[in-house]
Amino acid sequence: MIEDAQILIARLLAHQTLRREDKLVKRALSDELFRTEIDTRLKACGMKFVDNVYADYVTLALTRDSESKVFGTKETWQNNNFGLARDGVALLVVLWSLIILPKRERQEAHQLAEEDQNDMFGKDKPMPRAEDTSMGISYRALLADFGEKLGKKTRMDMNLGQLARVGFIERKADLILEGPLLDLLMDTDTLKDRIINGALSDIFQIPAPRTPAIIAPVVETQAEAEIEAATDTNVASVDTPVADTDASASIAINTNTEKE
Repeated sequence: MIEDAQILIARLLAHQTLRREDKLVKRALSDELFRTEIDTRLKACGMKFVDNVYADYVTLALTRDSESKVFGTKETWQNNNFGLARDGVALLVVLWSLIILPKRERQEAHQLAEEDQNDMFGKDKPMPRAEDTSMGISYRALLADFGEKLGKKTRMDMNLGQLARVGFIERKADLILEGPLLDLLMDTDTLKDRIINGALSDIFQIPAPRTPAIIAPVVETQAEAEIEAATDTNVASVDTPVADTDASASIAINTNTEKE
């Protein structure tokens, strides 16, 4: 067991990701003693084993306790170790929202990518794999919808190339597809509500909750009527400040907390 744990960790360090169908990965996901041995070894190095049922791959990542010691050694806090600029991180979050969230809904409904409706009798079947439910998005549609917000075509192409190199996405002609890391290294529990109900609520078309207004009757006293009549003839002009609603403002999502 000890030798197998060592081999699995070494392979993950060398290859970054391994498929869930891999023999040692399947053992780590099903054998509690073997998983405990792996977790103990990784924790001693400030790392952890990362997997979730929605992804087809597993990988390694830093623990929260070691992030500040690794990323915070310089004067400026690094919010990632992939060298992504702010617009690159924003693009990553947009891609995660448009690819991963719909894919997870199809997986939970046992609906394959090419199917138009749910499987009514498929709840007892295993959850479909990511490659069978992930559909990807069109590059042209992404550029049309977010190009102005994320640095226009040149900058977006640079960031897409970087995301493809590190394994977050894959490019096939006009399609941008899920890469091995896209559903592994994003904090879904933290981001999902913020994205759906916040930054991209207009895309997911979820209306904001509204509280019905209560209109109270206004009773005007005689004194107030006299004051209003006296001031009607000498009203000064006031310019009302307009709130900044610049639609071209870039989306900036920081996936890690700031250094204290």
